[in-house]
Amino acid sequence: MHCAQYAAGRCRSCQWLDKPYPQQLADKQHHLENLLSGYSVAQWLTPVFGQESAFRNKAKMVVSGSVERPLLGMLHRDGTPVDLCDCTLYPASFAPVFALLKTFIARAGLTPYNVARKRGELKFLLLTESTHSGELMLRFVLRSETKLAQLQAALPWLQQQLPQLAVISANIQPVHMAILEGEKEIPLTEQQALPEQFNQVPLFIRPQSFFQTNPQVAASLYATARQWVRELNIDSMWDLFCGVGGFGLHCAGPQTKLTGIEISAEAIACARQSADMLGLKNVSFAALDSTRFATAEAQVPQLVLVNPPRRGIGTELCDYLAQMAPEYILYSSCNAETMAKDISRLAAYRIERVQLFDMFAHTAHYEALALLTLRP
Repeated sequence: MHCAQYAAGRCRSCQWLDKPYPQQLADKQHHLENLLSGYSVAQWLTPVFGQESAFRNKAKMVVSGSVERPLLGMLHRDGTPVDLCDCTLYPASFAPVFALLKTFIARAGLTPYNVARKRGELKFLLLTESTHSGELMLRFVLRSETKLAQLQAALPWLQQQLPQLAVISANIQPVHMAILEGEKEIPLTEQQALPEQFNQVPLFIRPQSFFQTNPQVAASLYATARQWVRELNIDSMWDLFCGVGGFGLHCAGPQTKLTGIEISAEAIACARQSADMLGLKNVSFAALDSTRFATAEAQVPQLVLVNPPRRGIGTELCDYLAQMAPEYILYSSCNAETMAKDISRLAAYRIERVQLFDMFAHTAHYEALALLTLRP
């Protein structure tokens, strides 16, 4: 994949871009196998991958420059801005949207935030596209509510130019730190959930809910989890760190008792909406801390599915699972190093199968799915 920004040395986010893609996959697989080399893995499955370019459904753009000539992209450590509107990781549909957003910033008088001077209002633009409907979600990350009225007054022009803009909101992030968003989200459209669909399963993306940024590979990941779980013939499961419910909703059959737990109330609202659309009656989702929920329960289901953040599930949850001993643990990880540490604390389990899913081409990052079975 050719990238003009990489070739010019302006952006090195894709740190493996010089490496042929087959070699990238081989290196990631080797890394994963090394991490689990101390265990007997019954089955290694072939890595799953998608497109090498235009695979992202979301752009996180730092806004810099001036109100008349804004730049959308990133800042180097020394404060030098780089405009990334032509980034080859984004679909072709994003470029005309970025161009209109630059015009809109000027029309609305949204002064880009200047990090060095700690002045200005508009910090980030977060754009998400539904691969199912083509609709867009746009979030303006502002330093304060000072320019909110101006933003709202100018929105009709933007909505006329971009009728696919279904969800718009303003996030208030007042802290002078490298924090992407704040706690306060102000809806600017009546609709506040972007519909998506993977494998005929309806999913929803709300402004503050996490969602995978590589839809093609994410769909394969969910489909694989569903296949593995159906082969187990289980009737009860937990989906911990469940996000918008992608794993649980794929894996639960009509009679499966499913409990999904996620700290984000926004994500749980999405999961409940999806469950209602699917007509699943034996399902519950709650906005709780996954570890606190699990360790307070006296009984566990047959299967515990975990999809934690990069830190892994940690010692406390591992110790609890080792003590309560569910028949199966399905572990989806975005950081195989912490997954390997967690597995080392689950000595009563054997690794039945492992598969790598390359969500992040041209970087060292990847997702891994591992099925653990309680030893007889």
